[in-house]
Parts: sequence; structure tokens; C-alpha cells
Amino acid sequence: MTAIKHALQRDIFTPNDERLLSIVNVCKAGKKKRNCFLCATVTTERPVQVNVVKVKKSDKGDFYKRQTAWALRDLAVVDAKDAVKESPEFDLHFDKVYKWVASSTVEKNTFISCIWKLNQRYLRKKIDFTNVSSQLLEESVPSGENQSVAGGDEEAVDEYQELNAREEQDIEIMMEGCEYAISNAEAFAEKLSRELQVLDGANIQSIMASEKQVNILMKLLDEALKEVDQIELKLSSYEEMLQSVKEQMDQISESNHLIHLSNTNNVKLLSEIEFLVNHMDLAKGHIKALQEGDLTSSRGIEACTNAADALLQCMNVALRPGHDMLHAVKQQQQRFSDLREQFARRLASHLNSVFVQQFAQNFLQLCNRSHSVSVPGHDQSSTLAQHSAELTLPNHHPFHRDLLRYAKLMEWLKNTDYGKYEGLTKNYMDYLSRLYEREIKDFFEVAKIKMTGTTREGKKFATLPRKESAVKQETESLHGSSGKLTGSTSSLNKLSVQSSGNRRSQSSSLLDMGNMSASDLDVADRTKFDKIFEQVLSELEPLCLAEQDFISKFFKLQQHQSISGTTTNEAEEMDGGTLSRSYTSGVPQTILSEKDMIRQMMTKIFRCIEPELNNLIALGDKIDSFNSLYMLVKMSHHVWTAQNVDPASFLSTTLGNVLVTVKRNFDKCISNQMKQMDEVKISKKSKVGILPFVAEFEEFAALAESIFKNAERRGDLDKAYIKLIRAVFVSVEKVANESQKTPRDVVMMENFHHIFATLSRLKISCLEAEKKEAKQKYTDHLQSYVIYSLGQPLEKLNHFFEGVEARVAQGIREEEVSYQLAFNKQELRKVIKEYPGKEVKKGLDNLYKKVDKHLCEEENLLQVVWHSMQDEFIRQYKHFEGLIARCYPGSGITMEFTIQDILDYCSSIAQSH
Repeated sequence: MTAIKHALQRDIFTPNDERLLSIVNVCKAGKKKRNCFLCATVTTERPVQVNVVKVKKSDKGDFYKRQTAWALRDLAVVDAKDAVKESPEFDLHFDKVYKWVASSTVEKNTFISCIWKLNQRYLRKKIDFTNVSSQLLEESVPSGENQSVAGGDEEAVDEYQELNAREEQDIEIMMEGCEYAISNAEAFAEKLSRELQVLDGANIQSIMASEKQVNILMKLLDEALKEVDQIELKLSSYEEMLQSVKEQMDQISESNHLIHLSNTNNVKLLSEIEFLVNHMDLAKGHIKALQEGDLTSSRGIEACTNAADALLQCMNVALRPGHDMLHAVKQQQQRFSDLREQFARRLASHLNSVFVQQFAQNFLQLCNRSHSVSVPGHDQSSTLAQHSAELTLPNHHPFHRDLLRYAKLMEWLKNTDYGKYEGLTKNYMDYLSRLYEREIKDFFEVAKIKMTGTTREGKKFATLPRKESAVKQETESLHGSSGKLTGSTSSLNKLSVQSSGNRRSQSSSLLDMGNMSASDLDVADRTKFDKIFEQVLSELEPLCLAEQDFISKFFKLQQHQSISGTTTNEAEEMDGGTLSRSYTSGVPQTILSEKDMIRQMMTKIFRCIEPELNNLIALGDKIDSFNSLYMLVKMSHHVWTAQNVDPASFLSTTLGNVLVTVKRNFDKCISNQMKQMDEVKISKKSKVGILPFVAEFEEFAALAESIFKNAERRGDLDKAYIKLIRAVFVSVEKVANESQKTPRDVVMMENFHHIFATLSRLKISCLEAEKKEAKQKYTDHLQSYVIYSLGQPLEKLNHFFEGVEARVAQGIREEEVSYQLAFNKQELRKVIKEYPGKEVKKGLDNLYKKVDKHLCEEENLLQVVWHSMQDEFIRQYKHFEGLIARCYPGSGITMEFTIQDILDYCSSIAQSH
């Protein structure tokens, strides 16, 4: 055990700075004996840590390894199991109970005794030792000592210190130098004693030799102390001299501080004055530009813009604390405020006048273009269409270009006087909405005339007499209102009402025209409508985009304030005529985004576009319901284009609303076609042939495929295709069931063949399943018609062999059928004699004529049906020959005609007809 203890100390605990005090060989109770060691250790460093370590051999068995360690302070109970009877078992209660069996009782007692000593010496919390002999614990504590385990074995253990490697090596070298070191320890010890005495003598001699040097060193130290005393005396004299200098320097420093403080205050005062002069002084040139600057020329506008920006900078300068209490600053601020108010009034008045002048000019040009003017000596008048041969909208680029010169001034007005800015915005919308309403309505009138291709029967549009004096009066009234931002616009309303009354009567006359069916129009008419509708959308789109771009740039709508408590939808109401009126101390209370504000203004200005587009769509749908296909494709493309630019723009929203109407018309067109299919009636006296709605579906599909090629709304057409083709299938079935003149199979065969041919030619991907279904129905009904018709030329022969097959099905053997009285050889010969070759040819000829009467010429299926009948007849012939061979073997009975005869009969009949 001592060797093991030494090995554990060397290999495991010394590297960890621990000392091994006690060891016990144990195994776990109740399990297979896998021995390990419990070790009681203490650390060599302070504070001392006491541990119980579990050590076991490695799997290879050549070294020990540390497995588990518990702090002794965590040990609650040591249970020796029995205090009287010796037992190797004991328990240690840590976080859980560990049951051990020692290799011997002695080792167990020694280990428990060591635990007791360590507990008494190092731990405040005492461990509970149960079932432990009191004698064992008493032996552990030496009698007569007042301190807890301070001597005895524990002190011996504490005094023991293992030699380190260097010491072991020195001892080994020493022992190697003396051969009898091991055999004669006393001689070795005596030798070591002599050597130690020699070393002590050498040390004493060395100390005595160094005494002289020590005396010299002491003399030098005494001299150094004398020199230090002299230096201290000199330093004291210097300090007295510097004290007087310090007082003079303090006075100079105080004087310099006052001078520096005065300079600092002067610099700060100069800085404040320079700040106020630099930031709150407006140049005389700027003042003159604000008071008298020319707002009509480009140079004057630029000077006014620079002056307005300078004024705004002066007014918005961030004053430092205390500046607002200066009288001069207050005067300057009041002066700036007066200048701002004066220039804002002058700018608003001028811009309002520009709006009125531009509107008046454009309105007069529009009146001169749209209405005829009587010339003395000439009795002539011209229609709106003659004056507007080209379907185009006026270009407002010059108007926008002139106004954009004032864009920076509008931004200044928005930032300084929002009330006047809003008034200008309102007036602009009022003027422009009336101008655009007149232009757009005239534009749509021309589009309607071009779509219909004619005016009312023999009547020209009435002309509105416009005397020059009346026009001049309206213009003067507009100019007179330029000085008032919120002035009355009754003259504009009157002008608009007078000029629009005749246009409304013209529009109603167009919409009162009788409806025209699709069959009355050819492809050229539809293409013409498509071009006109596309031109209308192509003209409206750049007009709206140009106006929207101008509004964004001119009114600087990066951020707009609106009415307090007013929602966006309420602000978009057209009857109000204002964008915002609610202010609190000049500060608007609700903020709208740039896009919302632009959309509101565009809705106000172009309020007539959506109803005019809806009227045009209604007219196109009334002219030809198939026009809804063209309109759906064109409108969808323009909506898609507008949404790619800005999904929330006015143009995108308006076109999207109109697209809903177009989609409804398209759905209505599909529903009407389905309704017509359901209401179709056939003549009872004539052949059915290709049903009208089947031909109409072909026309619709061909037209739709040409229109919807690469269209965005292809999905709507595919859904319509599914609805229509299912309705066609149902209606064909219905008509076939009701047909009296033409067999049901013929109606189904011809119409589904036509449908299959149409779908195969157009290659509509979404109708592949319906194409296969149509082909299957055509094939099934062709086969059914052929089988039904072929029963007539050989009727008795068919009945005879049907009876033969019935007997075989009842269980009679085929070779015994000839013994049946009704089906013997004599009866077979009798039936065969009734159908010689001439009779068969006659029956086939009659069949050909009957099939020819049933089939229509449009589908040209006669030869197909006849060829199928020929194949079916040959199949039946072979079937009859097979039955004769199996049921009447060796009888020598055969048909009186051959397969070649059948081919010749069918060929000659087809050629003769």
C-alpha cells in the first residue's frame, strides 16, 4: 500500500499541488468488484482545500487516473455501518449517498480517522460520524491537548515534505561519489560532517575578510552625509530668495488674467455683432427686387428668387440665447416680416394673373378650333369632326414651361405663407379643370364620330355662335379676378356650361343609335375601332403624365399639409374646391404625402376623364360586343404600364377603375353568347348541319386569339374559353336530342368534328382537354352512326346471325347450332339466297343516298363516313364468314359475294354520286 501511495502522490497529486494524507482500497457495494482508491488530500497552497478523490486504474492497467473529486465541506455524514462489529462497509453522504466496501477493516478505520482529523482542523461545519466507534475517534485526538488536532500524526504529516527532483539528483550524485554510502551509513554521515565543518570555516573566513571593506564603506557614507548637509543649507537660502520672486509673479499673473478676460469678452462681443450683421442683414439689391422686381422677365424672376431665398435665410436664422431681447434684432425681424408679406401678396397676385391669362388664351384657341365662325357673304358651317380631323389633344408644354420659371418662388411661398400658396393651388385647379374638361370632351366627341363613321341622319352638329364681344367679355372677367386668390369663378362656370350643352346633346345622339350586331361588321371595322381606342388611350396617357410631372415640380409637393381631422377620401371630394383650409396659428395640422396630394389635384383637374372613358366604352360595346375584347387588351396594357411607373398614381387608379368596367362588358359579352346558345331553336323540316353557335365560337376564338396574342390578361380569355366551350358542348347535346330531321349521331358527329378541327387549328393550350373530348365524341358518334346504319342493307342476315350468337351465349356448342330447327343449314342457305350481289349493291346504294341526305355539305364528312361504313361492312362480312365456318363446318355454305365485290360496290357507288 505504501508503494501505491507513493506512486499516487508522484503521478497524480504532486502535479496538482496536493498532498496525499490517507488512502483506502474500495469497491462499490452490491456490484462486481472493480477496485478503486479513495484518497484524502489537502492543497499545498493557502487557503487549504481538503478533498476526497476517487482514483482508479486505467483500462490498460499501466497507470492511475483521477476520476472524481468531492470537497470535504460537501460531506454531510460518514456512516461506518456498525460501531461494535467490525465491517468493511461504510457510506459517504455527499450530494447523494455513496456506498463503499473497503478491502480491509483496518484501511477503513484509518481512512475514517483521517477524515475526522481533517474535519476537526480545517472545517467549521462538523461532519456527522455515525456508527463509528468512540474509541476510534478518541484515539484520533491526543489527550492533554487543548487545541484540535495540532500534533501527532497530523503534524508529522504536515512536516513531511517530499524531495523535489533537483534534491534527489544532488543526493544521488553525492552517494555515487562515496562507494560505501549505502553499506556504511555511519562513515558516510561522518564524511558529510567533516565537509560541512570545512564549509563553515570557509564562510567564517570570508566574513572576517570583508570587515575592512565594510569600514571603508562606512567612512564614505559619513562623508556623503556631510555633503548633504551643505547642499541643504544652500537650498534653504535659495528658497528664501525665490519666495520674494513668487509674490511678484502672483501679482503679474493676476494682472494678466484680467487683461485676458477683457480681451475674451471683446472677442465674444465682436463675434456676436458679426453674426447678427452677417445673418440678419439683407442687401439693398434684394430689398429692391422684393419690392419692385420684374416678375415677367427671366432675369427679374431670377433676381426675385435670389432675394426671396436670402430673406428666408435671414428670417430662419437660429438666434443665440439673448439675441431676441435686443431692440435692433426685433426691428430687423419686423422689417423682414413686412417684406415677406408684401412680396407674398405681389407674387400671389402676379401668379394668379398668369393663370387667368394662360387659361383665357387656351380657352379662346379651343373655342376657335371647336366651333364654326360665320363669315359675312359665306353661308357655310363645319362640324366638329371636320375641324378636328386628327384625333389629338392640345399640348400644354408651353404653358408648363412658362410657369416652371416660378417653381422656386412657389416653393418659397409654400414655406413662408401657406394660405396664399393654397389659394393659388385652388385657382390653378379651378382654371385647369374647366380647360381640360372642354378639351377632353371635344376629344372624345371626335373619337365617337370616328368610331361610328357618321353623324346623325343627314344632320350636322349644331354650331354655337360665339361673338367676339362675348369672348372678350369672358376674358376681361377672368383678368379682373387675377387680384383675388379666392375670387368668384362664376364666369368660368358660365362659359363651361354654355359650351358643353351642345356637346352633351351630341353625345346622347350617338348613344341613341341602334345596336349593331357583330355579323354586320367585318374585320376592317373592328381594326378601325381598335386603332381609335388605342389612340385615345395613347393621347390621354402622356397628357396626364405631363400634367402630373408639372404639378410635382411647380407646387413642390415633397410634403403637404391638409385639413385637420379630414381623411384622404374627404379631401378628394370635388365639390369642395379646396385642398386645405384649416389652420391653427398658420400651421396646418394634418400631413399628406406627396403622392396623395398629387393624386388629389389630378383627380380635381381630370375629373371628366373617367366618365368620358366609360361613355366611349359603352358606345364601343353598343356598336359591337366583340369590341370589349379589344378594349380589355388595350386597357389592361395601359394599366400595366401605368402601374409599373407608379401603382398609386392618378392615371393608374383611373385606368384601373375603367378596366373594371371593360372587364364587366367582356363578361357580359361572354354571358350573352352563352345565353344565345341556350335559346337557339332549330328547324324541324331541314337538316341541322353545323350549329350557328358552333360557327360563332369559331369566329370568337379566331378573333380572340388574334387580339390576345401576348396580352397581359390572357387568363381572363382562358376562363371565358372554358365557359364558352362547356356551354357549346351542352347546347350541341341539347340540339342533338331535340333533332327530328337529322339523326342525333349525325348532329353530334358533325358539330364535334367541327369543334375538334377549330381547336386543332387554333392550338389553344387551355382547351387541350376539351379538344380531346371533342375528338372522342366525334369518333364515338361516327362509329355509332355507322353501326346503326349498316344494320339495314343485310337486315335478315343480321337477325339470323344474332340468333346464332344468342344460342351460343346460352351454352349451345357452336358445332351443334346447325341442329337447331330455326338455324339449320337449310335456313342459312335460304337467308343467304335473299342477298345476292346485285341486292347487296342496291342496299348499299340506298344507304349511300340516305347518308348523303343526313350529312351537311359544310363539314364534308360524306367520304369519311362512307369509308368507315365500308370498313365496318367488311368487318361484319368476316364475322359472318367466321360464324359459318365454326357453326356449320364442312357444309360448303358461303356468301354469294366476296370482300372484293364489296370494295367494288362501294367504289362504284361513291364515284357515281
